[in-house]
Amino acid sequence: MARTRTTKKLAQRIDLNYFKRPTPLKRAKFWLSLLLPLLGLVWIAWRGFSGDHRVYSSGRLSRAHAVLDKECAACHVRQTGAFSARAEDNACLGCHDGPIHHASKSATPDCATCHTEHRGTINISAATNQACAECHADLKTSHPDTIYTSHISSLEDGHPEFAALRPVAGTPASDPGTIKLNHAIHMKPIRRGPNGPLVNLECGNCHRPIAVDADLTYADPKYRAAAVSYKDSEEFLPIHAETLKTPKPVSGRELMAPVKFANACAGCHSLAFDKRFDEGVPHDKPELVNAFLVRKFQQYIAAHPGEVRVQRDPNRDLTGKTLPPQVRVLTPAQWVVERTADAEELLWRKTCKQCHELTPSPKSAQRPIRAATAQGTDAQEVSAPLTELPYLAPAGITLEWMPHAKFDHDAHRGFTCVSCHPKALTSTESSDILLPGIATCKTCHAPGPGHAESRCFECHTYHDWSKRKEVTPRFTLPALRTDGR
Repeated sequence: MARTRTTKKLAQRIDLNYFKRPTPLKRAKFWLSLLLPLLGLVWIAWRGFSGDHRVYSSGRLSRAHAVLDKECAACHVRQTGAFSARAEDNACLGCHDGPIHHASKSATPDCATCHTEHRGTINISAATNQACAECHADLKTSHPDTIYTSHISSLEDGHPEFAALRPVAGTPASDPGTIKLNHAIHMKPIRRGPNGPLVNLECGNCHRPIAVDADLTYADPKYRAAAVSYKDSEEFLPIHAETLKTPKPVSGRELMAPVKFANACAGCHSLAFDKRFDEGVPHDKPELVNAFLVRKFQQYIAAHPGEVRVQRDPNRDLTGKTLPPQVRVLTPAQWVVERTADAEELLWRKTCKQCHELTPSPKSAQRPIRAATAQGTDAQEVSAPLTELPYLAPAGITLEWMPHAKFDHDAHRGFTCVSCHPKALTSTESSDILLPGIATCKTCHAPGPGHAESRCFECHTYHDWSKRKEVTPRFTLPALRTDGR
């Protein structure tokens, strides 16, 4: 006989109290839910009685403040057995000074507004863009007459082209320097000297960071050892007085050193002035060049008195001018005058003019020359009008193109020079500014993984470190080693 299986009979076989019956898993859950909170309370109480307040901390300190990891009272004020939630400015200023931004600031933020601690071993100077945007997102509100861009929130939002590259009143930006240089020619195979071999110059042959030794491939030891009379103020443009000074450089590779003639140019650009000599004139002011020429020709004619008998050189005859006599006998002083004039004409009109701006001097005078006689036993002084000494314009070299920003070439040493300065390959005028534009910087500096840091602090500084004050130390070493380490 077949067994009858109905829903009611099947339901009677189910134990409706199965969930009340204890099992090993249920017992484990019960004891864990009871013991773990109890252990947590015991641990907190033990930490509290031992005086270690790290249990109440918001997180680990930055690397710069790691030594104060257990010294909460160094930054936070104790209030009724607890510590204040925020560090006071006095606590920060007790160890290091933070000079103001500038006198026209609308408000002075607290230190902790920009430098937030307890975020782990991060760079505490890495302020957020929001901290800078508090003022610079709408600068016109606090400074209606500002000359700077009034709406900047980040590098991607509102940041203008670099000031050095921006046109002024519709006129393209240009280099104020007076030294003439054609970069395009120097970036191609070029002849080393009038009769020298072809060479391929590299950027590093002329340009180098300040802390890097000069490349002497195209240097001249004589010029490197020689002293010069011109001063830095005659070579370099002054730095703007309102520039915020950054802290002392760490690597010395932040800026590029000025190019020196003795280190980079003398090996190719000869300053020869006469075939009688195997040396060139000093790379100096026209007055000193003139004095050098006079002295060298005086010494020469004293040692070679026979050369006062001058024969006419047919190669120097000019159409339309009266031919001089075939042979002339000059006094030593006259010979020195003529040779000096010839050498200066070569220098002023060709050699020096290749790189420098030479203009007629406002003063023209008779320059006396004292020369020995042909026998070398007497001396006489002659006053003769020589080629007028030109006025040499100051070089006007710009040392810092972006004085309101900081930049480190050392951090970019993995890139070739032309990858950031591609204009150098085609620039034919010395007035061209070869700085990379902001678009070049944005190819690497952008938000998100796979890009370099792009927040404001990376290129800009807030504090004017030139006004930094020394702070009296307040800690002793044992006070920071309470754990016995």
